[in-house]
Amino acid sequence: MNIRSTTILGVRRDGKLAIAGDGQVTLDKTIVKHGARKVRRIAGGTVLAGFAGSAADGITLLEKFEGKLTEYKDIVRAAVELAKDWRQDRALRRLEALMVVGNAAHLYVLSGTGDVIEPDEGIAAIGSGGPYAQAAATALLRHTNLDVETIAREALKVAGSIDIYTNDDIVVETV
Repeated sequence: MNIRSTTILGVRRDGKLAIAGDGQVTLDKTIVKHGARKVRRIAGGTVLAGFAGSAADGITLLEKFEGKLTEYKDIVRAAVELAKDWRQDRALRRLEALMVVGNAAHLYVLSGTGDVIEPDEGIAAIGSGGPYAQAAATALLRHTNLDVETIAREALKVAGSIDIYTNDDIVVETV
């Protein structure tokens, strides 16, 4: 059976960051959870992180990323070091998740293939509804003066109205 879940969206504007995630977890063709929490504050609340993919794998990666932040005290270095470990370590290589991490100055998408991507427009989206959320957030960012929290929430609502693996039980964290 395929476990599918989630849309995670990060939006940066004017020195602020919001990361939003929906709560749906789907097992094959059945919704098994509506309120999963896939967005977290880490590093004393100064960094936000969200994951899409296996819950256990995502949580493991969040813990590893937080460890790198503690070690290096710099989000850029922590992201690169996690991506290196994720790609090279035999156990970590098997983890099936993507991450969006950021603070007020940076926003990244991290993957197990070694990607550390900082998007051009300050919008990062992952998961099954990621493309829909990214499109909605891009339009809102370009054509409104809405704050990042509102943009993230409204873009997730759009994704949830299109993608069957995304719901409207939305959690938004901001820094």
